[in-house]
Amino acid sequence: MGSLSIWHWLIVLAIVVLVFGTGKLKNMGKDLGGAIKGFKEGMSDAADDGKKTADAAKKTANEAEKPAVAEKAPEDKKQA
Repeated sequence: MGSLSIWHWLIVLAIVVLVFGTGKLKNMGKDLGGAIKGFKEGMSDAADDGKKTADAAKKTANEAEKPAVAEKAPEDKKQA
């Protein structure tokens, strides 16, 4: 009595199709697929943003460690 057989699931599926209709089920499937796709893209973008932020932080840290080099002042060609 704990598990449902394939026949139980087919009856449930038939009742759902009768209640909602195939058109509405198709739209719900498209919406669900779009939501999943958007979620995956969001996760991908978040991972890319995190990587870019980490790279920028490393670059900033490396630039801060470099010793400052004093630039030579241009010498006057005309000396009095």
